[in-house]
Amino acid sequence: MKVTLKDVARQAGVGTATVERVLNGRGGVRPETVEKVFLAARRLEYRLSLPVAHRGLIRIEVILVRPETSFYSRLNRAFERIAASLDDSIVVHRTFVRENEPAQFARYIANPTARRSALIVVAPDHADVVTSVRKAAGLGIPVVQIMTRPAPELPYVGIDNYAAGRTAAHYMSGMLAQRPGSFVALCHSGAYENHKERIRGFSSYLADKASNEGSNEHRFIEVMFDLDDEHNAIELLQAALRREPGIIGVYSAGGDNKGVARVLEANKARRPFWVGHELTGETQDYLSRGIMSIVLDQAPEVQARRSIDLALNRLGLIEVEVSAEPVRFLTITSENL
Repeated sequence: MKVTLKDVARQAGVGTATVERVLNGRGGVRPETVEKVFLAARRLEYRLSLPVAHRGLIRIEVILVRPETSFYSRLNRAFERIAASLDDSIVVHRTFVRENEPAQFARYIANPTARRSALIVVAPDHADVVTSVRKAAGLGIPVVQIMTRPAPELPYVGIDNYAAGRTAAHYMSGMLAQRPGSFVALCHSGAYENHKERIRGFSSYLADKASNEGSNEHRFIEVMFDLDDEHNAIELLQAALRREPGIIGVYSAGGDNKGVARVLEANKARRPFWVGHELTGETQDYLSRGIMSIVLDQAPEVQARRSIDLALNRLGLIEVEVSAEPVRFLTITSENL
């Protein structure tokens, strides 16, 4: 059955004259209405391209944090590569916002500098930020949480962070089965739900194991917040090792790795078993030199691709079903670098 201008107009909720103006690039139509017409035409397969005047109409905004870190640098580059592969009607705009200023973060989500068709966001677990994310979703645009999920009712793309924490504890306690002692953890702060979930998973695994086996040879004694700062990580970990000579395991659940590496490299006589996150050039080096034991990598490239696909699916631009399952994280050791 042939699709007509009337069909597109009915789908978009506008008049046929408006559809004709949009599809022929004649101007005089609000961008929001142009977007409705374009999406309706795409869904009905009436026309799969736009006049030059409307190129870049679909604007997917990606809000990230900490561009100086290796993980977010990888994630940013992945979005950049994906953006280059999309057709001219779609623009992926990447914005970095300061996570330690939640009120400003919330204002930016609520008051974007340009119209957005969809939002992909790394959202700190702060009441104002979460409220603004929910309000954005309430406006009817697709909102995708990536990396962390402070609003559990909204779509999320990322790993199962609770499972990642349990996996870290599984390997650490298993590899140190013959050595009683204490475990400590470091992470960026309490600002992100993903870090809190990792710590919950790590702690729960050790508690379950102690309960099931009737022993408590491995005690989880402390979580330290280094704010992703090398000097903070060095000071916190050195102080912990001085206070508790029995520390045999360190889990960096999302903070700085350089500082941990410097402390453990200088601590050869009683170097703890170290499990951390994100495969980078640095962590590969730490693994190869025996400073780090295991890296759990959460494949930011997969997260970027899936979040874009989910936004496009919600916009009706692609029909491919996007998996709602957590992204699989990878377990890397010196043997499978």
